[in-house]
Amino acid sequence: MQKTVKIGNIKISNTLPLVFMAGTCVIESEKHYIDTAKKLKQIIAKTGHPYILKASFDKANRTSLSAYRGPGLAKGLEILEKAKRLLKLPLLVDVHEPWQAEEAARVADILQIPAFLCRQTDLILACAATGKAVNVKKGQFLAPSAMEQVIKKIESEGNHNILLTERGASFGYGDLVVDMRSLEIMKQFGYPVIFDATHSVQKPGALGTATGGNSALAPVLAKAATALGIAGVFFEAHPKPKEALSDGPNSLDMKQTAVMTRQLSQIDALVKKFK
Repeated sequence: MQKTVKIGNIKISNTLPLVFMAGTCVIESEKHYIDTAKKLKQIIAKTGHPYILKASFDKANRTSLSAYRGPGLAKGLEILEKAKRLLKLPLLVDVHEPWQAEEAARVADILQIPAFLCRQTDLILACAATGKAVNVKKGQFLAPSAMEQVIKKIESEGNHNILLTERGASFGYGDLVVDMRSLEIMKQFGYPVIFDATHSVQKPGALGTATGGNSALAPVLAKAATALGIAGVFFEAHPKPKEALSDGPNSLDMKQTAVMTRQLSQIDALVKKFK
């Protein structure tokens, strides 16, 4: 049986219309973040599908020590609270350490566990204990069947608002590959499955001091994933990806975003007609 997770007025399920989760990789500045979110809201509104704004106040796993990480927890949550109020959008926020969970939950509707941290029990339990929905990105090193144990950790706190996200698996050195079987396997747990289109086309550490990627392939994979009947698509977008302070090579520009979301909405509508 496929479960439904409610975020405000939005219902997320593998059998319901696709939900889009999008935003810049990291908060670069208050104005930049809010302006970009406004553009994304306008684009996605044309599809008629729900939109959840994603955000990162700190990118704790950058390739280089000198890479930009974000404004930090306090300033980041201040910006996110303002963005949420102005745009009237639900908010998904990355959490990297257990002590951040309660603070982030004051603003976020969904707490997200980064892929590298999906086995960190204390982090998972802290996020689950807030009662907020928890989106766990499946680690690049993890088989989809192993996500059952992650689910049990969250459920142990009485929290059943769980989302599972596929974002590719390690493939040799500096590359990822997406096994579409993973989406179907995780759907068998009943919880909504999300596909992360842009992190799936990363090339970790490929630029030496930064991660590379190929954003042109993100819509290709997203279309394949949507055709399997999933709950949502997650992606990162930027007005000028080449100038992005994080994950520019795999981020979509606004034109790519408009084309991809329109195509995905059409595929989703067709697929979910079948029983």
